[in-house]
Amino acid sequence: MQRRDFIGCLGGAVAFAQAAMPTRIPIGYNTYCLRGLKMTDRQHMDQAMAWKLDALFLQDSLDPATNDPAHWVEVKGWAQELGLHLETGGASILPKTPAQFDTVVAALRKNIARAKACGSPIVRSLFAGFRSELPLPDIEANMELGVKVLKSVRNEVLDAGVKIAIEVHKDFQAWEHKAIIEMAGKDFVGTYLDTGNPVFTIEDPMVTLETLAPHVLTFHLRDSVVYNHPDGIAVQWVPLGEGTVDFKAIIARARQLLNPGVHIYIKPITGRPPAILPVYDDAWWAKYYPKARAQEYARFLALAKRGRPYEKPVVQEDVTGRPTPPAYQAALNYQQKEHMERSINYARQELKLGVRS
Repeated sequence: MQRRDFIGCLGGAVAFAQAAMPTRIPIGYNTYCLRGLKMTDRQHMDQAMAWKLDALFLQDSLDPATNDPAHWVEVKGWAQELGLHLETGGASILPKTPAQFDTVVAALRKNIARAKACGSPIVRSLFAGFRSELPLPDIEANMELGVKVLKSVRNEVLDAGVKIAIEVHKDFQAWEHKAIIEMAGKDFVGTYLDTGNPVFTIEDPMVTLETLAPHVLTFHLRDSVVYNHPDGIAVQWVPLGEGTVDFKAIIARARQLLNPGVHIYIKPITGRPPAILPVYDDAWWAKYYPKARAQEYARFLALAKRGRPYEKPVVQEDVTGRPTPPAYQAALNYQQKEHMERSINYARQELKLGVRS
């Protein structure tokens, strides 16, 4: 082999090796996790820069100007100035009564306009907080209602050049979520994949990822402990890397399946006590999961089998539906920030995520 041929082969091998190396996926944080600190949108951006992050997800903004269109333009300018990728959106879009349909659609239209003005490529939305809060008694009827709401704003979404990202919440399982997207239209609807919510619908987050990967528009990492309990299966959110879910496997699979350009957000929501899923109750199954898939549930059982209760110190006073006692608020505020920092460090050091870092 002549010298120039050898050098050519060597160069090709180096190029192949570089192409095969995993790239650093941009990361940001979800602002809802620091809600106790009551930060403005600009303060959140400054915090993201202090942590040397690539992106920011403005969820449930507490900024006094959040409903002001002039502020939306300001937010976009700040993000561009700082070089931050920004995503945002609204809240639930499933009307609880027929009379609320028009109100819900009007709010969704406003969120579409806000997302576009802020420079977000997506509009975060969700259907319901919990499966028990779905407004109609039949699961399929709730799915159809969700599709009806989505189709009512299709033209506005396409005209704005954005997509609606439905958060994987504690309402539908992944196969149901996928069906809703495909019935509504995947040209303007996709998935906001949150790894912390599937465990509340008796689902292993890996199943959720594998089912919804082609539709994922934004990816949020939240860890959980999942373990067997005398009354069922217990689930509790914990800082990233400290739970039962294998996030190294999750990220490895995500690198194979997700579309390029999807940003990852760190989203620990902690301070809440364990919830018990009553999986030994026949009436619970009949009401909420009459069509659950045995193979997918078996994977959830395997997850619970290897889990155990969270044993690290934690303030458990962030209870849904109950005001936080004032004596605990400062501790929760400290914990929210400290758990976020621990989670970001895990994402960088163990999962090899982040570009700026």
